[in-house]
Amino acid sequence: MEMKIDDLRGCEIAEFLKEHIREMKSVSPPESKHALDLEGLRKPEITFWTVWDEGRLIGCGAIKELGADHAEIKSMRTAASYRGKGVASMLLQHILKEAKLRGYRRISLKTGSMPFFDPARNLYAKYGFRNCAPFSTYKEDPNSVFMAREL
Repeated sequence: MEMKIDDLRGCEIAEFLKEHIREMKSVSPPESKHALDLEGLRKPEITFWTVWDEGRLIGCGAIKELGADHAEIKSMRTAASYRGKGVASMLLQHILKEAKLRGYRRISLKTGSMPFFDPARNLYAKYGFRNCAPFSTYKEDPNSVFMAREL
């Protein structure tokens, strides 16, 4: 597997993110969907990585700077055929390492509260994330779980 910073210009990532948004819409009500599209991810405060296996896009994840010492994990996704094979763990470890290198002291995320998101919440808990109050511009939402950890 190979991980690289992605400029979000390729057709593979465009389709991968469209599928991500379709899947999020299928499991989350519209008011609780915060997945970013390509334009939303093409911001200077966001660094986006993709994971490839023999030329096939199999995962992605991003980090968004919220302030000098705080960042948010965005757009974590693994291709369905690669779930359970360590792609998300590899991405998360990379993002945490990068966050430390950048000097962030806290990293947060928002995920869903529905059973579909159980594997994601379990992964984040395994890496030391704990439930927290909404952060940044998020509001309380029964369909969302907010998590954070100190670095």
